[in-house]
Amino acid sequence: MAEPRIVVLGAGPAGAATAIGLRRLGYAVTVVSDWRRFAAVEGVSLRVLEGLRHAGLGGALSQAAMPASRQVRWNGQHLQMNQEFLIDRQRFDRALRDDLQRAAVSIVEGRVREVVHEGGHRVRLEDGQVLAADFLVEARGRQAPLAADRLRGPETVSLLNVWQGSPGVPASAVESLEDGWAWMARLEDGRCYWQVTVDAAGLPGKAGLADYCAQRRARSAQVAELFDEQALEPAQVHARSSTAILAGECIGHDWIRVGDAAMAVDPLSGNGIFQSLSSALQAPVVINTLLRRPERAALARQFHQQRVEQLFLRFARIGRDFYGQEQGRVGQPFWDQRQGWPDVQPLHLAADWHAVRVERRPVLRDGLVDEAEVVVTADQPLGVWHLQGVELAPVVREIRSGRPVEAVLAGLAGDPQQMMVRRWLDEQGLV
Repeated sequence: MAEPRIVVLGAGPAGAATAIGLRRLGYAVTVVSDWRRFAAVEGVSLRVLEGLRHAGLGGALSQAAMPASRQVRWNGQHLQMNQEFLIDRQRFDRALRDDLQRAAVSIVEGRVREVVHEGGHRVRLEDGQVLAADFLVEARGRQAPLAADRLRGPETVSLLNVWQGSPGVPASAVESLEDGWAWMARLEDGRCYWQVTVDAAGLPGKAGLADYCAQRRARSAQVAELFDEQALEPAQVHARSSTAILAGECIGHDWIRVGDAAMAVDPLSGNGIFQSLSSALQAPVVINTLLRRPERAALARQFHQQRVEQLFLRFARIGRDFYGQEQGRVGQPFWDQRQGWPDVQPLHLAADWHAVRVERRPVLRDGLVDEAEVVVTADQPLGVWHLQGVELAPVVREIRSGRPVEAVLAGLAGDPQQMMVRRWLDEQGLV
């Protein structure tokens, strides 16, 4: 049987992580990517950096991440927060290609014109080149065609302004505004970024955006503190959608959506790159199952679809709760819309031992999607299979059968495992 031809559309973090994960499983992979057309910078946490390294993208990080001090003006407070890391996206994206090449992934530079799905996939590029694929990974982010059954949050636009200022110590800040919020950063070489996120309706036309943004910066004490007078001048503006979107169907028998093409979250969640990786890290195993174990295809599709949907809701609720912390904006339309979306369910539900149950669900095992008994809890609706190798379903079954908890724990190997499982049981409300 011929090896499947796998084509990944997009070489951002999600596409790159998926491609490298497939190479680790022994597949030949081709990535199609167009160069980023605008300068951008993103602030990320140490957790995101660790996730990128785990995904095989450490080379890109070493080229593009720099620590910066961070300030927050929110809910009437002005706080000096812990540092965040600023990622120069153009440099980062170039370095991602180096990571891909080191992993022996083929890269085709070009812009996708159309994708035809007829007994396989035909990817036509703007230069006329045509690529054939047996399996397609859609990782073009928000540029990917939208599914008909998508879920959308409040319509939101981010206006990114870029200009050259004086060199200085890297720094970033975020501040709430009456009708939105702004994030800003200054890099060591003096490049300056200011991005305002507002409702999509009511903005001036494209020709008036630079003046509109400059006028807003002139009214900001945070801008005056972080930048020099150059910040008061009109600057280059790039407008992009920041609407939270869940794509709907995210997987078929020979295609899959990952990263922002599957779910894109409001930037206030602070998890843009991390959520892209969250869906991409599981994708290689899901694809491997579809290609090598077609009898498990339904299980693999269920695994990916459910996890994308749960991740989306989790990140959407994180963003909602950040909006909710701003109590001084109650009654203002921008804030009212976002403080109650996507729902009012708490990010973390209260523990309830009586609601804990054992069910068979899809899991990842030995490079494939398999089925196993997992423990479903209020806070983990998809189930927990094991804690660092200790399967939880047998533990729960024994306790439910009436066996004393101490006797069940005594059957585990070693004090560390016993303490870990005891702590987990306590967290589930077992008393």
